[in-house]
Amino acid sequence: MHKHLRRMAAIALASNLAFFVPGNLFADHNNGGSAPTTTPIKHVIVIFGENISFDHYFATYPHATNPSGEPFFKAKDDTPRTNNLLSGGLLDQNPNSTQPFRMDTGLASVTCDQNHSYTPEQQALDFGLMDKFPESTGSGSSTSSPCNDYGKGPGVVMGYFDGNTVTAMWNYAQHFAMSDNSYGTMFGPSSVGALNLIAGTTATATLFPTKPNGAAASASGNIANGSTTGPVIGDPRPAGDECVLTNPQLQGTTMVSLAGTNVGDLLNAKNVTWGWFQGGFGPTGFDSMGRAVCGSHHAGLAGDDAVETVGDYIPHHEPFQYYTSTQNLHHVQPSHVSLIGTSSDGANHQYDLSAFWAALGHNNLPAVSYLKAAGYQDGHPGYSDPIDEQNFVVGVVNAIAESQYWNDTAVIIAYDDSDGWYDHVLGPVVNQSAVADDALAGPGNCGAATAVGTQGRCGYGPRLPLLVISPYAKQNYVDHRATDQSSILRFIEDNWSLGRIGGDSSDVKAGRLNGMFDFDDNQRAPRLILNIANGTVEGHSDERN
Repeated sequence: MHKHLRRMAAIALASNLAFFVPGNLFADHNNGGSAPTTTPIKHVIVIFGENISFDHYFATYPHATNPSGEPFFKAKDDTPRTNNLLSGGLLDQNPNSTQPFRMDTGLASVTCDQNHSYTPEQQALDFGLMDKFPESTGSGSSTSSPCNDYGKGPGVVMGYFDGNTVTAMWNYAQHFAMSDNSYGTMFGPSSVGALNLIAGTTATATLFPTKPNGAAASASGNIANGSTTGPVIGDPRPAGDECVLTNPQLQGTTMVSLAGTNVGDLLNAKNVTWGWFQGGFGPTGFDSMGRAVCGSHHAGLAGDDAVETVGDYIPHHEPFQYYTSTQNLHHVQPSHVSLIGTSSDGANHQYDLSAFWAALGHNNLPAVSYLKAAGYQDGHPGYSDPIDEQNFVVGVVNAIAESQYWNDTAVIIAYDDSDGWYDHVLGPVVNQSAVADDALAGPGNCGAATAVGTQGRCGYGPRLPLLVISPYAKQNYVDHRATDQSSILRFIEDNWSLGRIGGDSSDVKAGRLNGMFDFDDNQRAPRLILNIANGTVEGHSDERN
């Protein structure tokens, strides 16, 4: 067993993941890895990060400042051109009221959280002029909410990191494939992006009438037009999730449930193993009513995530919890490591992250794995940061690269929303809408009110990073074809011949990810091992471990 797997197995044990596993089950491989696929990819791992626009991480790619004492980055000579602030001449000739500026590494990478709500994100784009970010989504420091705004006030929204801070992301782009033309399926915050990732739509929400504290709930800002049913546009929590009901910080939150089909239902129908693995999902105890309490918390550069947010487990980041067919409201832990990813383990495919490491360490990796870091490592500004995010992402990718699964795996790094950070590209408007919450082309206007599809799903939203790490990924490649969050859904559907979600899911029209892969060339991308602390290259090899 490689050193990373040994370390992760120890983490799983330390996280109180207690399995009884008969010895003869350790050698059994999860049948999901042998399910028929249309490509050589037998395992997909989606690392779903938080709140980053493309320009926020790649504004000057591949050119880093390289100040003394910071992780060094030098690009390959044949690095392709990327559509970013540098290539567009927008670093010092920008139409916004604050010019873009470089943010630094270490503690300086902990920044203010910007406004990333459905309406302000549209207002920032200002009819496509892309010039109202400080006024619309910028959130600087205040007495009641102090944070690092670099002295820019709301102009901090124009900040970006380079390869001396997000070094791992830049190195992954150098060695594998990156898109500079991928978007949120819709405008809006985390729940919106997570639901579009797994279903291609947010349209089927129903407001739960009361909050956990018993007060009447309101759909305003959570469901389009403030209706009790319709598309999610905000961050309501999944109704009935016991770790919502028992968290003191979530007693005044709004809850919704969703009807319809998600990708988990399609995977189950084809007996393909899968799971959503999220930091802090495992209960730390139960209250007097027997309800699960998710009290796990950790401190990163931004501080303790139980203080800065609601702890390791952030319920509205867990999209499968909204659907009756795929929810695990009591946070039941899997009964046996051999059953992780199946429908027979009692957890209904919803797990703590420690279950992922247990499955990987016991050669039982599900065919499809969605990974969500604990709060302090998910990259969300305000309570997380790029350095803690890097530690998580590199730990996962290194472990896969050193495992038996590397040769048939695709790791997809994607994000739920932009946090409102500046990005200079207006995406195509494929979902037109004209509800009161819309503002892309004026109040109540995101295109025609008679457009086909559900109103209240204005998009595409902001441009987001998207990377594919795989031996089949094109190397040092920038893909320019338009994709969105539901393109990941479509890739999984197509790879396992699952069919489509149906209804108004964007999967049917999503751009394909296949342009980021090369399934014909015999020259495979080698395994890449990065330094988990600073993202620099430690080594790469195409030898089987």
